[in-house]
Amino acid sequence: MSTRSLYQLQEVVPEVHCLRSVDNLFVVVKEFKDYPFKETKEEVLKDFEELAGKLPWSDPLKVWKINTSFKKKKTKRKKINQNSSKEKINNGQGDKTDERDDKKGFINNTLDSHILDYYENPAIKEEISTLVGDDLASCKDEKDESSKEETQPEVLKFRVTCNRAGEKHCFSSNEAARDFGGAIQDYFKWKADMTNFDVEVLLNIHDKEIVVGIALTEESLHRRNITHFGPTTLRSTLAYGMLRLCAPQPTDIIVDPMCGTGAIPIEGATEWSNCYHIAGDNNPLAVNRAANNISSLLTKSQIKEGKVSWGLPIDAVQWDICNLPLRTGSVDIIVTDMPFGKRMGSKKRNWNLYPACLREMSRVCRPGTGRAALLTQDKKCFAKALSGMGHVWRKVHTVWVNIGGLHAAVYLLKRTPQAFIHPSEQDGERTPW
Repeated sequence: MSTRSLYQLQEVVPEVHCLRSVDNLFVVVKEFKDYPFKETKEEVLKDFEELAGKLPWSDPLKVWKINTSFKKKKTKRKKINQNSSKEKINNGQGDKTDERDDKKGFINNTLDSHILDYYENPAIKEEISTLVGDDLASCKDEKDESSKEETQPEVLKFRVTCNRAGEKHCFSSNEAARDFGGAIQDYFKWKADMTNFDVEVLLNIHDKEIVVGIALTEESLHRRNITHFGPTTLRSTLAYGMLRLCAPQPTDIIVDPMCGTGAIPIEGATEWSNCYHIAGDNNPLAVNRAANNISSLLTKSQIKEGKVSWGLPIDAVQWDICNLPLRTGSVDIIVTDMPFGKRMGSKKRNWNLYPACLREMSRVCRPGTGRAALLTQDKKCFAKALSGMGHVWRKVHTVWVNIGGLHAAVYLLKRTPQAFIHPSEQDGERTPW
């Protein structure tokens, strides 16, 4: 679902607020900025049980129903299109005229403000024709089904998913989801089902912040902006989370010095278009993949907007991570996926690479305000490298993540106010930077 789709939903129900989490698009039921957690686990879980009955569910559920109705229409149109194509083949009619008509219908209907483009997964391009157009023949079926639903209300199936981040909670994610879900079941009289569910309630907890929402997407969004994949392509959802940790501000310059296929800067250019993003890598093949992904995203953006775009705030560059062609103190944020030493590089090589990377990053990053979010599974090597950079980097937070079964960490670093001093300057030599 695009930002445009969220705005369209909010035009239907203005009181709601739609957000995107790491893996989902969801409509917010209630947000607590500073939730007063109790001291014991029993008291906290009791609060979760009582919270379910106090939340304003009405408007968010309206949005969920609208979203669901569009999904049903999409499925019906797909079946109708498949049946009609079979009839055309059986009747021996030509396909060229039909294809031209389909293309005209697609162009005209993309301009319809009532079409919500929920399905933007590039891996399902063959289904794009089912997202647009209006089939009058399905109206009768929809009315018949709606009348059945009014006379025979169906019991909805649901599940609660808890995403928790923070080290000071006295409860687990499973415990919070279990007790909160039990209270929701008692309140709505819904049926709990972990796999074949109709409604997914999200309980997102980050330190003292709680956001309760209802998911609008069923599929994970981790491949939403990438078309050319590499051996270690980062999930778009994780890239979004890493960027969000750094709290980008308008006009910030954000750099990924080891971009690979460009998942992080592409996600940044999509969600933080008022910043400038640079994707760099020493591997020409990786830079080529990143450039192709940027080109695909630009084409997709032009089709969606229905007009020619001037471009995206992003560039792809080939460079050496240990000798970046950037001015000292010119970068606001550095976000990158460092080599784990598994598929790319080696553990032995990381012992020299990591200190050199952190040193060069400290040079280009703005003293005092610069920050960095660095992902690695080689935690021992990173900790050793960071210990020697205490004068320029300060660790603010660590977020543990699972990368294909590997226990990795995202380190949020803050650039200290101390100015960078190049080793050659310490020896009295002049540096080109």
